[in-house]
Amino acid sequence: MFSEEKIQKIRNQFPILKEKIYSNTLVYIDNAATTQKPLQVIRASQDYYSMMNANVHRGLHYLSQKATIQVENTRKKIQRFIHAKYSSEIVFTKGTTESINLVASSISSLIKEGDEIIISFSEHHSNIVPWQILCKKKGAILKIIPIYDNGFLKLRDFEFLISKKTKIVSVSHISNVLGIINPIKYIIDKSHEYGALVLIDGAQAISNLHLNMQDLNTDFYVFSAHKMYGPTGIGVLYGKKEILEIISPYQFGGEMIKNVSFEKTTYSDLPFKFEAGTPNIEGIVVWKSAIDFVKKIGLSNIQYHKKELLSYAIQRLRTIDGIQLYGELKDLSKKSSIISFNLNKLHCFDVGSILDRLGVSVRTGHLCAQPLMNFFQVPGMIRASFSMYNTIQEIDCLFEGLLKAKRILLKN
Repeated sequence: MFSEEKIQKIRNQFPILKEKIYSNTLVYIDNAATTQKPLQVIRASQDYYSMMNANVHRGLHYLSQKATIQVENTRKKIQRFIHAKYSSEIVFTKGTTESINLVASSISSLIKEGDEIIISFSEHHSNIVPWQILCKKKGAILKIIPIYDNGFLKLRDFEFLISKKTKIVSVSHISNVLGIINPIKYIIDKSHEYGALVLIDGAQAISNLHLNMQDLNTDFYVFSAHKMYGPTGIGVLYGKKEILEIISPYQFGGEMIKNVSFEKTTYSDLPFKFEAGTPNIEGIVVWKSAIDFVKKIGLSNIQYHKKELLSYAIQRLRTIDGIQLYGELKDLSKKSSIISFNLNKLHCFDVGSILDRLGVSVRTGHLCAQPLMNFFQVPGMIRASFSMYNTIQEIDCLFEGLLKAKRILLKN
């Protein structure tokens, strides 16, 4: 865990943490939804609009060239960060959700009636609905990997489900509800034995795990900047070059074309083939500063700190009578810094509202995973998720807040 001096230096880089919520100091533990932004990122945004705002890849003038260079520098930095083979395998999108939709749309021509697509029971809605729509459109069959009571995937059932009819397998690297790190390497290798493509939703993994696309050997990997201290509205689709070259574009218009006539249009080379229209230039340029910030502190150091917070939080919350923790694992190496729970069968919104009045920001509701809520037979959950700037004292605030919520709600 970071020393008190180290954690204070980190916290000083996040101005929002000094905010008062209903006269209470902010305790922000909703990092699985989005992370806060350090001064380095905030200043990079201001610098972009102050010194280089221009459209990219289309202008010969100085500002356009400057912005273009910065965009492509970010692409290369992300390539190195996730150890992709080529920078052209990094496609900029609006975020994880659009990246999944891009793949689901672009591989449509490869799917025919009777083909099968496999996802897991614990997926975010963004990794369910696009595949449902594709199956409905093409007459394909959607199959679901079931889970155990602790939320871990039933891999033997997956082995039974997959077949030569399987065209794509799409699963999350880390569950946004349970924090469980899924055995994606096994899933990728097994899927490839049957000739299926694999997409991994890395929204929760990008700021939690060291990633190496060449070791994973996945066909697609998707994630967003705002989950790793960067801006919202910008994300990445990583795809193997040889696959991106054969699938169809998702959107059409400026940037993604090479030649246009009224008779025929040819598309640009990768990655621009999938980047129609003016991109979120500021978001792309600023993302580079977020990656630099993470690398300066050290991803391994951040991982260790968050794992210590997770361990402490689990121990603390377990002492509360009537609490129900979901996705509990004895081996915390298989879990990220996410805890979802309910308290005495009280509605999660009621508990969350009281915590909010105390300055404690958590996520409540179905967490964009209604099938998982149905599995656990609850309308919703309370989720606490930790980041590099969180402290033991903040977990104590959560603990005391839950005790207060329990007293108030059970009394009424």
